[in-house]
Amino acid sequence: MKPEILAPAGNLEKLKAAINFGADAVYLGGSKLNLRAFADNFSNEQLKEGIDFAHSKDKKVYVTLNVFPHNEDLDGIEDYLKELYEIGADAIIVSDPGIIMTAREVVPNLEIHLSTQSNNVNYKSAIFWHKQGVKRIVLARELSLQEIIEIRSKLPETCELEAFVHGSMCMAYSGRCLMSNYMTGRDANRGQCAQPCRYKYFLMEEKRDGEYFPILEDDKGTYIMNSKDLCMIEHIPELMKSGIASFKIEGRMKSSYYVASVCKSYREAVDAYVADPENYKLQQKWMDNLLKPSHRHFYTGFYFGDPNKQIFESSSYIRNYDIVGIVQEYNDENNTALIEQRNKVYQDDIVEVLRPVGDNILITLNDMKNSKGENIASAPSAQMLFTVNTKEKLRPNDILIKSKENE
Repeated sequence: MKPEILAPAGNLEKLKAAINFGADAVYLGGSKLNLRAFADNFSNEQLKEGIDFAHSKDKKVYVTLNVFPHNEDLDGIEDYLKELYEIGADAIIVSDPGIIMTAREVVPNLEIHLSTQSNNVNYKSAIFWHKQGVKRIVLARELSLQEIIEIRSKLPETCELEAFVHGSMCMAYSGRCLMSNYMTGRDANRGQCAQPCRYKYFLMEEKRDGEYFPILEDDKGTYIMNSKDLCMIEHIPELMKSGIASFKIEGRMKSSYYVASVCKSYREAVDAYVADPENYKLQQKWMDNLLKPSHRHFYTGFYFGDPNKQIFESSSYIRNYDIVGIVQEYNDENNTALIEQRNKVYQDDIVEVLRPVGDNILITLNDMKNSKGENIASAPSAQMLFTVNTKEKLRPNDILIKSKENE
């Protein structure tokens, strides 16, 4: 069985980037009950457009309803579930038994996936949820690979497993955290996490008020709960043999560039393994594409018992490249590409082209012009359209990125 590559979609542009760069399905938040209240999220109209686009490419869309709802959060839930079903959502991702019960009552044919927020860590729990009408279990991130293999071996074939393979990790058990609510009044379990685990902390002795001692012996403080990012690109063979049906990428708050680069690497890796398992080899270009967008240091999470899970020096992201534009069209007659700007870029800049299919290439931005056809030295305005001349035939949806070392 070829596993699904499941990507985050924080908005419509990210949805299209994920699908164009190799995702089989995307997950996203609609207008209610999802755990990314500060993502752009989708109105029902945008959601329908996204679903129609995905279905036109034979891909799927899963809608998150994964909060722990209070009574007032349930107002209108029946109508919302019906709307999701009517506009063609392929599944809902749910953590709360009340929402699962309601979905089975009002939209019995809508597929249900159990959110990782439900921290499913054993096969009996998975069987329980499957008997309640859940088709897929999104496993807790705290499981080892061996535990996942054992769970898979004890489940009926009709029960699918999904597991995170890439992206940010949460300090709390399966993301069920109270720190944000206690410290800022923003409830992480209702989609408003302030990420206090990334804050800088000092130690203070109770009788020495105002004297702050760094927990490590330096002057920067310490990020004692600041997790590394999960990355399993080096372990595709192990994942492929585990029985996981869906490889999930974290990051609904991340950029279109992040989504595209991660989808491309995992798509190519999975396809290479399926094509020739015996001669499969990790390719450096896959890791290169993962290292260029914003990320923290990588590790393998709980899959292999990696003891080094934290970054103590800083909560900052490593960001080696920035997206500078997305190709809209290419004119073969005059070798001109129309580009929509994403970050400031200059005439004669050397940029890298990340494309849905094929290896990355380098081009120089020659003969830069604005939408009026006037020569310009740079493209400084957000989402402005500009043209460049290049003999390399660019394609719509190609992403232009620029090394920060060249700034």
